[in-house]
Amino acid sequence: MGRIIAVANQKGGVGKTTTAINLSACLAEKKQKVLTIDMDPQGNTTSGLGVDRNIQENTVYELLIGECMIDECIVHTDIEGLDLIPSNINLSGAEIELIGIDRKEYILKEAIKEVKDDYDKIIIDCPPSLNMLTVNAMTTADTILIPIQCEYYALEGLSQLMQTIELVKKRLNPTLEMEGIVFTMYDARTNLSLQVVENVKDFLKEKVYKTIIPRNVRLAEAPSHGLPINLYDSKCSGAEAYRLLADEVIHRGEDD
Repeated sequence: MGRIIAVANQKGGVGKTTTAINLSACLAEKKQKVLTIDMDPQGNTTSGLGVDRNIQENTVYELLIGECMIDECIVHTDIEGLDLIPSNINLSGAEIELIGIDRKEYILKEAIKEVKDDYDKIIIDCPPSLNMLTVNAMTTADTILIPIQCEYYALEGLSQLMQTIELVKKRLNPTLEMEGIVFTMYDARTNLSLQVVENVKDFLKEKVYKTIIPRNVRLAEAPSHGLPINLYDSKCSGAEAYRLLADEVIHRGEDD
């Protein structure tokens, strides 16, 4: 049965989409069957995996408002073992359309049941805000993976996100767990990066992944080519880091 991991942080620019794309691709590279769900109206995960978000007839938006079944919106990417439920700007209207709908927090969860057993991992890229789309993702997920940028304001907003996770756990998804924190955009040359890592480790103890994603130009370039980092530049430090993270995610699942 597939483990569902929501990649979430309401703070933008922390490497959330980069992590969703590259973790998915590196899991697939390790022979895991992966479904990536793009829950962000910007659709950057969709285009970052080489899928044109503007020509998709069925996306996660049509799925949420009941206009298509889940098997009708799954796209096979060019990466072996990696499927995608795409997103585009239409999704920004879903919040309003779901007002007044019964059990609207559970729409994605109900839809995923149909295909959950077909995949080893399901990765959900959440929007950079704590809205109904994020709540749907958290209600569906088994665990939450939080990317944190190594910068001064890293801990700001983290406590708010933790409160949201606790609230979802209490009201909607009692089995929801923390997958862990992954540090992104780490610059070994600065004391600040080191200090942020130490502060968060003190705050969250064992919930921090050993793998730290470095600040890497190739990681920033890859999405514009519609490629994950392991295909764009297989030997760069960013690709190596996401492979290590994929290993940790796989083995963390085995330890449960």
